[in-house]
Amino acid sequence: MKHSLFLIASLFVTVLTYAQNGIIGKWWSPDKDGQIEIYVSNGKYYGKIIWGKTPSNDTKNPNPALRNKPLIGSNIFNDFVWDKNSNQWIDGTIYDPNNGKTYDAKIWLSKDGNTMHVRGFIGISLLGRTEKFERIRS
Repeated sequence: MKHSLFLIASLFVTVLTYAQNGIIGKWWSPDKDGQIEIYVSNGKYYGKIIWGKTPSNDTKNPNPALRNKPLIGSNIFNDFVWDKNSNQWIDGTIYDPNNGKTYDAKIWLSKDGNTMHVRGFIGISLLGRTEKFERIRS
């Protein structure tokens, strides 16, 4: 009986850990012209650009001092936290290098775990747009 309880508890922890860390890895941008790597630092989730079809500098950045900074290596997903109640990563921001704007955002995965939905918004989630990122299979 103790062995069965241990096995069930272990399985539950494994499933919960996978759900929480399911976005970690490499993803294609929606247009497949870039790759993002999601990682965890100090309990928060971040995403940085690791490859771009046409590598360039952050020319649209609202801070003129950062406009010559390369986009490769830059974080565009910042400060997401896992919310087990909604099965989403919330309270983060996403930076759009195409216009230099930062939006509040939330992230969730498709049931198969191979599509990451990222909804950027201003104020409330209803006022926003959802983009889909495809998992890169190694």
